[in-house]
Amino acid sequence: MATKKTAPDSLGYADAVTELEEILSELEADDVDVDRLAEQVRRAADLIELCRGRLENAQVEVTRIVADLDALDSGDEEDE
Repeated sequence: MATKKTAPDSLGYADAVTELEEILSELEADDVDVDRLAEQVRRAADLIELCRGRLENAQVEVTRIVADLDALDSGDEEDE
């Protein structure tokens, strides 16, 4: 199965994971196309980097939101 050639930055997280799964399936096959091996590994590395970045950004955002909620809760307790 051929992988998409979309620029990694324009892919969503789910699409990147799906493409990574496709690449892994190709690499695990008994008839790996050696001529495409380096290209596939490079693409997989780019997709992994994208996914890690998206996860890190989500973690920072969730931490910020929870901290904001905690601050609101602390403020509400002081008002009581």
